[in-house]
Amino acid sequence: MRGDLWRLGGGLLLALLLGLILGQVFFWLFLFTLGYVLWQQRQLYYLYRWLQKPKQRRSPAEVGIMEEVVRQIDFMRQRHRSRKDKLSQYLKRFQKATAALPDATVVLNQYDEIEWANEASRRLLGLKSPWDIGQRISNLIRYPDFVELMALDRKVSGMVELPSPINPALHLNIRIFPYGEGQRLLVVQDVTRLHQLERMRRDFIASVSHELRTPLTVLRGYLEVLEKRKNVGSESWNRSFKTMGEQVGRMQHLVEDLLMLSRLESRDKKPAETPVAVPKMLAEICQEARILSGDRQHHIHLEADAGLWLRGNEQELHSAFSNLVVNAIRYTPAQGNITLHWFKQQAGRPCLEVRDTGEGIAAEHLPRVTERFYRIDKDRSRKRGGTGLGLAIVKHVLSHHEAHLEIESELGKGSVFRCLFSSGRGQPSKVHLSKTG
Repeated sequence: MRGDLWRLGGGLLLALLLGLILGQVFFWLFLFTLGYVLWQQRQLYYLYRWLQKPKQRRSPAEVGIMEEVVRQIDFMRQRHRSRKDKLSQYLKRFQKATAALPDATVVLNQYDEIEWANEASRRLLGLKSPWDIGQRISNLIRYPDFVELMALDRKVSGMVELPSPINPALHLNIRIFPYGEGQRLLVVQDVTRLHQLERMRRDFIASVSHELRTPLTVLRGYLEVLEKRKNVGSESWNRSFKTMGEQVGRMQHLVEDLLMLSRLESRDKKPAETPVAVPKMLAEICQEARILSGDRQHHIHLEADAGLWLRGNEQELHSAFSNLVVNAIRYTPAQGNITLHWFKQQAGRPCLEVRDTGEGIAAEHLPRVTERFYRIDKDRSRKRGGTGLGLAIVKHVLSHHEAHLEIESELGKGSVFRCLFSSGRGQPSKVHLSKTG
């Protein structure tokens, strides 16, 4: 920079002296300025040619400010090349690591087009690199459930399980995660073994339950006969027969719940759905609940919009709703209040609320109460006849009806179990609002 200033200053001074000597100051100043501009233009031209093909041409040997510019550009190019090499090494390491993973990994751009896929994606999804690069993933995997997964908001994660598009014997767990600027990452895991173990568990439970059903029925029949014959033995024997009958009844209840849950879990096709008169069903459940309450004399109330029916499977819905009411009776003190409310929410969603004034559930137990055989107090649950399967059945029935269960509870004050159905399942009726108590 200083050299350029000295050159410019010296040239102007020389042009000025020549002009004074020869009596043509402006001519020599103009001539020097023109020459200096042409010289700078020449340096810019050589710099431009070098920047066009820096790998094929040498950097221009300039002087002055252009020399410094060339040096800085060359330094930046070398630093950029070094960073590029490092990034290339990181990318190769990442690709080797993901290629070694047993799970398929697919990188999708903002248009859900494949940018990169590892080797496992070929084995599990049938993707072929590089031929499938740039293809929309939904054009290659056309399962309806997968298309719905890809239609989710790009900012949320999602998961679906379905057979492999190239091998139906493989069962895949497919998850999608958002990242970067509109990009998404598809991770596919082979869960065939877990699926087989789960099916084996369900089949085992169903088989054992079926095998236990007949001998329990026979045993209960003999016990009922012995209970009715008062002259069989002493009072202590009669009490023993009664206790045995109660335990056999409890086992029968457990077997029936296991069979019901097994049918719900192993069902591949949806049963026929019809308009269900939910208000009438709830009225019948309330009558049965009053009989079950007996001497405890619970106050059971029903508020039902009789004009609101539901499209679904009547047997399954009856099982789910009755399980909620039976649970409320078991865990609500004598003469407590149990209220059933069947109505349509403002969003148009049919809703059943079962509200009680029972013992309540601690917050740490709420996430697990719908698990199979989960009991908050095992001894107390067994004494009250609970099997630990009621809420699991409710959860599966609601899942089959595109609904979900919400639970609100407070210790010492009671609980609210809320079944929320999609608005499309509501069915109109000509009957109006009814109340019973």
